[in-house]
Amino acid sequence: MLDQQKDAIQNLIVRALAALDVADVVPQLEKPKDPTHGDVACTVAMQLARRLKQNPRAIAETLVAEMKADEAFAALLETVEIAGPGFINFRVAQNARAVIVSQVLQEGEKFGRSNEFAGKSVLLEYVSANPTGPLHLGHARQGALGDVLANLLDSQGWKVSREFYYNDAGVQIGNLAMSIQVRCRQLQGESLELPENAYHGEYIVSIARDFLDKKPVIPHGGEPIESTGDYGDTDLIRRYSVAYLRNEQDDDLSALGVRFDNFFLESSLYTTGAVQKTVQAIIDAGYTYEADNALWLRTTAFEDLGNGLRDDKDRVMKKSDGTYTYFVPDVAYHLNKFSRGYTKAVNIQGTELPVHFHPADQADHHGTIARVRAGLQAASKTLGVTIPKTFPEYILHKMLSVVKGGEVVKMSKRSGNYVTLRDLVDWAGRDAARFFLVSRKADAEFVFDVDLAKKNSDENPVYYLQYAHARICSVFANALEQGYEIPNREALATMDLSPLNSKAAEALIGAVAEYPNTLRLAARDHAPHILCYYLKDLAAAFHAFYNAERVLVDDAVERNARLALLAAARQVLANGLALLGISAPERMARRDDEADAQ
Repeated sequence: MLDQQKDAIQNLIVRALAALDVADVVPQLEKPKDPTHGDVACTVAMQLARRLKQNPRAIAETLVAEMKADEAFAALLETVEIAGPGFINFRVAQNARAVIVSQVLQEGEKFGRSNEFAGKSVLLEYVSANPTGPLHLGHARQGALGDVLANLLDSQGWKVSREFYYNDAGVQIGNLAMSIQVRCRQLQGESLELPENAYHGEYIVSIARDFLDKKPVIPHGGEPIESTGDYGDTDLIRRYSVAYLRNEQDDDLSALGVRFDNFFLESSLYTTGAVQKTVQAIIDAGYTYEADNALWLRTTAFEDLGNGLRDDKDRVMKKSDGTYTYFVPDVAYHLNKFSRGYTKAVNIQGTELPVHFHPADQADHHGTIARVRAGLQAASKTLGVTIPKTFPEYILHKMLSVVKGGEVVKMSKRSGNYVTLRDLVDWAGRDAARFFLVSRKADAEFVFDVDLAKKNSDENPVYYLQYAHARICSVFANALEQGYEIPNREALATMDLSPLNSKAAEALIGAVAEYPNTLRLAARDHAPHILCYYLKDLAAAFHAFYNAERVLVDDAVERNARLALLAAARQVLANGLALLGISAPERMARRDDEADAQ
């Protein structure tokens, strides 16, 4: 049901409530679990029972009588029925239902989109990997979640900026340079072992070989970095390897269809003095103390860091060796975000990293939330800005495992000890990888079954959705082959849709109508999986209609009405798949059980 129709029903109830002198009540509508009960239901009669000291069914009867007397009733509703203790069930009239099909065909790609948040900006940060190796499965999940969420927010009018924060400073970069130096020496014939805390994997050897061969690295959008082949030049190796791996990570993300609007370097926070200024602001605010030759942040001084969050102990900001702990530049970075005008920022991070990552790459992301927010609140006292307690917002996702050939895959030759993002794309393809990565709630663990992702059957949800779109396209192609005149989309929008009165047709129209609300909920809750579930329901409604109703009948009115409905379903499928970053093919291999031609 379209929002306009829900609003009209709600207004109808409000006018009826006025007869009971309860005009201050705002009735809430909900979708019945059983579609045979109607399109929407309202429980306002039961809510008013105590207040009016009446039986809820009696209240419902009064409300229904008032609504039926309203001049708007006939054009809007087919039936209003009372069920159970006082539920009021509404079924939209046939002519009102058909409006949905016409609206989809008129709006096309714009159907479902909203300007509710026009003029508001949001910064999405995701992936943000250390440039120390290939992207792992956690980065793949972040990339897909971030990209689809950005599309969803954009569909609701938000101005979205997609940002990648490069952790190009700290211990991990030193370990990277050391690892490549060792490999260079090995390639030069020296007999020595790679230290345990070094980075392993084929990619380290490749970088070392290219460095020795003096192959330049041309960063995407940057100046070339030339190699002298001098593996004793640690600074050159560091810059060369970071640029090398940034290129590889960019290529991997591109293979998944993930893009960014901005790349922010952690190192810039040090070169600009932002980290030092942030620390001083926190000190000046009186939220630090020194103990054990270290500088501590009084995180426990903040009783509420958003939704009741607080830290259970104070945290070290500056260690005894003079280096900052990892959350300190994060505070500086988020101050930078806020200073750029982003009052809403969303970070997508993993709750944990695989155990094989060495300590420099391990991050307690649950703990980071409290520390970063505490640092922001402390610094804001000195800087004279008001930062919301919930800034930034976080989406924390669980890791996933990959099954291929019935066995869990644990490593890749390229990485040395873990499955990479590129492995996943190479095995399953971009479309399947993106869908599976966002098809579950972010905080749910799941197993990515590569074999399932490659199946040409209804078991594979990606195939199921794409095949539904291709199947509709085939109906139109068959119509042309059979010599039928097919109206264009604009003409279909004006067709007589009265023949769409079967249960299967009504179910498909109802599924189509839920698309705008689905986008709103998925964007509001930062939950792309909601769109995945919806599209599967829409495809199921289409297949049920297709199997129940012959589309290419001789009667032109019936045929064109059904073609209009299929065109609307195809449009919504295409719109939804586009937001997921998945292709909507017009032709696909037929299933073994597919034999009809419509």
